[in-house]
Amino acid sequence: MASTASAGPLGATPALRRLYVTRFVFAVAWAALLLVSGSELTVAAELLLFLYPAFDVAAAVVDARSARTAGPDRALYANMAASVLAAVGIAVADGSGVADVLRVWGAWAVVSGLIQLLVGVARRPMGGQWAMILSGGISVLAGASFIRSAAQDDPSLTALAGYATLGGIFFLVSAIRLPRPGPRPGN
Repeated sequence: MASTASAGPLGATPALRRLYVTRFVFAVAWAALLLVSGSELTVAAELLLFLYPAFDVAAAVVDARSARTAGPDRALYANMAASVLAAVGIAVADGSGVADVLRVWGAWAVVSGLIQLLVGVARRPMGGQWAMILSGGISVLAGASFIRSAAQDDPSLTALAGYATLGGIFFLVSAIRLPRPGPRPGN
């Protein structure tokens, strides 16, 4: 769920806006597909569970390209690494059951949420980041909840759909709240 890098105030906002809207659409579609696939680890659910952190890696790469003007940001690379590890961890945990998938997903949500929170704070000067800050904090709490729910007698994947949807909504709010470039001088 993390989007990272500290971009220059207005240079990266159009690219970030497109990225945030894309992340919203992806998250909502992903959540709907996960709900349709049910709470069991079917092949479709396994593919969806792998796809979410893999998409996060791709989004972080796009984010890095849009933020190049501000220089590289270590948090961006940390987010990519965490998401790659999560995708691999989920692929491995799929064979062990829902509880192990929730543990891996929960750990990833905590780490990526912390990264998102820190990056949102660093990007505050560009505007529209309060939703990213809030989303990062909620991701940390949700991740801990997923880890805790893995200990239940019959853990379910359905909470992940709500997590993705809420994260997507926060991305949409940030996209809307990012400042638009003003008119050019002489126009």
